[in-house]
Amino acid sequence: MNEKFNLSREYDELHRDYPMSGRKPLIGITANFKDDNACLAEAYYTSVVEAGGVPLIIPPYSNREALVETLKSVDAIILSGGADIDPRYMNEEPDYALLHTINPKRDEQELMLTLLAVDRQLPILGICRGMQTLAVALGGKVHQDIYAAMGDSLLNHDQCEERGVATHNVNILPSSKLAAIFGTDTLAVNTFHHQAVSEPPKGFKVVATSPDGVIEAIESVDYRSIIGVQWHPESFFMKDSNRCMMPLFQWLVGEAELYCKAKELHSRIITLDSHCDTPMLFSGGYNLQERSKRALVDLHKMNEGGLDVSTMVAYLPQKERDDESLQKAISMADALLDGIETRVAQCSHSVVLCDTPDEIAPLKAQGKAVIMRGIENGYAIGKDLGNIERLRKKGVVYMTLCHNGDNDICDSARGNKEHNGLSSFGRKVVEEMNRVGMLVDLSHAAESTFYDALSVSSQPVVCSHSSCKALCNHPRNLTDEQMRAIAQKGGVVQVTMYGGFLVEQGDATLDDFMRHIDHAVEVAGIDHVGIGTDFDGDGWVVGCADASQLRNVTRELLRRGYTPRDIEKIWGGNWLRVMLKVQQAAKI
Repeated sequence: MNEKFNLSREYDELHRDYPMSGRKPLIGITANFKDDNACLAEAYYTSVVEAGGVPLIIPPYSNREALVETLKSVDAIILSGGADIDPRYMNEEPDYALLHTINPKRDEQELMLTLLAVDRQLPILGICRGMQTLAVALGGKVHQDIYAAMGDSLLNHDQCEERGVATHNVNILPSSKLAAIFGTDTLAVNTFHHQAVSEPPKGFKVVATSPDGVIEAIESVDYRSIIGVQWHPESFFMKDSNRCMMPLFQWLVGEAELYCKAKELHSRIITLDSHCDTPMLFSGGYNLQERSKRALVDLHKMNEGGLDVSTMVAYLPQKERDDESLQKAISMADALLDGIETRVAQCSHSVVLCDTPDEIAPLKAQGKAVIMRGIENGYAIGKDLGNIERLRKKGVVYMTLCHNGDNDICDSARGNKEHNGLSSFGRKVVEEMNRVGMLVDLSHAAESTFYDALSVSSQPVVCSHSSCKALCNHPRNLTDEQMRAIAQKGGVVQVTMYGGFLVEQGDATLDDFMRHIDHAVEVAGIDHVGIGTDFDGDGWVVGCADASQLRNVTRELLRRGYTPRDIEKIWGGNWLRVMLKVQQAAKI
């Protein structure tokens, strides 16, 4: 047998050398479509392999379910080059005298693929046509022909050299991801195109231009890992194995590795958000199983962001405390809780109501999402302690003692110091919550209430959505002393994404949220910190604007060196531990 083709030996060598732990990230590459066949230039997948990834070619097909399933498998996407994009996707009439080949199969698939990939926060690299696909899919604009739109004095962007030879330089924005990747603000590139991005989509900025003003690169301005380049970086590799563009593919593979690790973590841990106000949107016709343009939490977004458990609360604004108003508050709480139950029942094949920690893991194994229920504002019980047991039996797992304003139970952080802490009725409320196994939630409570409740409660207490006063001096935030006290009691602080509790001015970002997580962990310890987004109650940050983007939090935790066990604790383990302890101590 010819030694060169000794298949048995090569088979043995593969199993000897192949690492058995971990996996390389899978990079999906969209294929071209010519002569009724899918095809792809070798340079694309060779560059991915060289950068440390595993290429997967995605042929152009229109089956939407298959697209979604494909995106579950891959860790990043490359949108490859090819034909012109049909201007009708930009609501423009095509000028066929200017256009070259239009490829309907690619347009239909890749524009949808891009939208779905962005929803899932997948890293994306758009190359040539791929950059234009990014722009059009996300609401930007593309010139049908740069020479007609910008004049004849442009450089010759139609390739006049071999594909692996640079034809001109581009100027790169110094503060951009692209500049950081290449370590320069000037780059020699190869381009061959007559269409180009004219307006980047919302959330993107132009980061490279050629000397004649043609846009040569765009990138996302938030925490999404998305870059589009007009040139062909893969072609350099095929020219004498020129690795000058390898940093771009290495960046994509690196982002894909992080995405892969986050996705794998979410597949095996329980991820729980302890506070969202989505029931406030019920009056507007909210449907849990539809991807909402308004609500930040629904089943689609939970699935896209890898969220297993969302705790929806019946929120009651603090109003008058006469008998009639109290009865209205009780009725309102019941209506909101019933509304949660009704909406879950409408899609019981996908989601289940649950009120004990032990139920969650089996449900996750069945592929089902979980909704838990809470009460925001003890105003919901009126003056009747019996309502606490009734609400617990109805499935409520926690109740904040107050909201923005003093009530019959206690003083609020935004109140008038009516009771100087817990009232005598409030002390009985805390004791009764302990008895029935309902978590005592001190978010919104005044410091006096906070310390009174710690003293009265026989069980650990929680803050379902609070942040750190040391980083943002808001009366609703917790001091370091309060966080240490919760930890000493065995409880947990769930850091929130409400911007006003994270920064004192401007829109809060994912970095701001992570600073509060880091600080809470430093002060209270890794066993006493979690996440309560306050989604649909004005909670969101740039970089995590709804439930579909929650995997970005995990990626940032990984970047900051948190271990998988740390992340499991933060993403619900600590909260569920406390809930289980409180429920096991219940006397009903």
